[in-house]
Amino acid sequence: MSLPPLVEPAESLSVEEVRRYSRHLIIPDVAMAGQKRLKNSKVLAIGAGGLGSPTLMYLAAAGVGTLGIIDFDVVDESNLQRQIIHGQSDIGRSKAESARNSIVEINPLVTVKLHEERLDSSNVMDIFSQYDLIVDGTDNFATRYLVNDACVLLGKPYVWGSIYRFDGQASVFWAEHGPCYRCLYPEPPPPGMVPSCAEGGVLGVLCGTIGALQTNEAIKLLTGIGEPLLGSLMVYDALEMEFRKIKVRKDPNCAVCGEHPTVTELIDYEAFCGVVSEEAQQAAAGSTITAAELKDLLDSDKPVYLVDVREPAEFEIVSIPGATLIPKDEILRGDALASLPQDKQIVMYCKTGVRSAETLAAVKNAGFADAVHVQGGVTAWVSQIDPSLPSY
Repeated sequence: MSLPPLVEPAESLSVEEVRRYSRHLIIPDVAMAGQKRLKNSKVLAIGAGGLGSPTLMYLAAAGVGTLGIIDFDVVDESNLQRQIIHGQSDIGRSKAESARNSIVEINPLVTVKLHEERLDSSNVMDIFSQYDLIVDGTDNFATRYLVNDACVLLGKPYVWGSIYRFDGQASVFWAEHGPCYRCLYPEPPPPGMVPSCAEGGVLGVLCGTIGALQTNEAIKLLTGIGEPLLGSLMVYDALEMEFRKIKVRKDPNCAVCGEHPTVTELIDYEAFCGVVSEEAQQAAAGSTITAAELKDLLDSDKPVYLVDVREPAEFEIVSIPGATLIPKDEILRGDALASLPQDKQIVMYCKTGVRSAETLAAVKNAGFADAVHVQGGVTAWVSQIDPSLPSY
């Protein structure tokens, strides 16, 4: 559906702005009025990462007057494969500051506001209230539901994007005019069911495709041109080069935007999404060792069977010496349980400890009572025990 412009136009454009945005100004649908609206707009990007990078760069180039960036992370070398707003010299720097420097280089007429803090229920309402539009490029479910609920409660629209390996999705959610994120995904997936990009990987250029779609939708909303993806989910398959548009309807029984909402204030989103299942938490209690304790165990005479529960591609990158690769799904399905030795202590690890906690529960249920998993996984092993190994 067509929507009215989200923002009123600024009073005027300077001569410099007319020169800079001339290719917009000669488009009849944008013209002076549309560019003045962009100048008067305030947009918040959640994250200066894979999706935030192209979004921020193109919004800045387009002439959005005020860009907010919320990100508390620092630039890591592994980011540079897809987070194009950062460069080699930015490694170790604040992502928010690095992004601001790039934006200023692209367009010094843009005002940049930094929020170098973790977005949570205590600050989201105050931060969001300062902006006309939110662009969500996060990769965890707790933040996605937090963003959605805050936007519904504040009556604000937001542009959502998601990426994983070769697949991307994008949509616009605005409860006052259509569905919200919970109408599409009422409940988060079970803990451990959907891996993050850090666990499953992402084709770097996919970020540019979905980020550009998000920026396009933001510009349409701000200026009131075209038909935004409100009520539609755009699904992109980079391998097949296929776009599909799926209808999304408002759910009258939605917990947050339905006729009788049950969520009328912000909740504990980490608990709601359950990063680690309760069963895994119970299994890990008292059965978790550190990387240093694993080294001591491997150096001892005690018989140990070290299991890497990651995927084969991850195992090729780096592994703890002596480990046997048994991917998580094989353990959870029960296929690999019979191959585990009865006369050795089972020790499992993954990248950071989340997946190994899930497999620990299954192994303990199969009768391996003394099984343990490694807190921090191979990442902790590399940083604390053997820094000569690569990390990812």
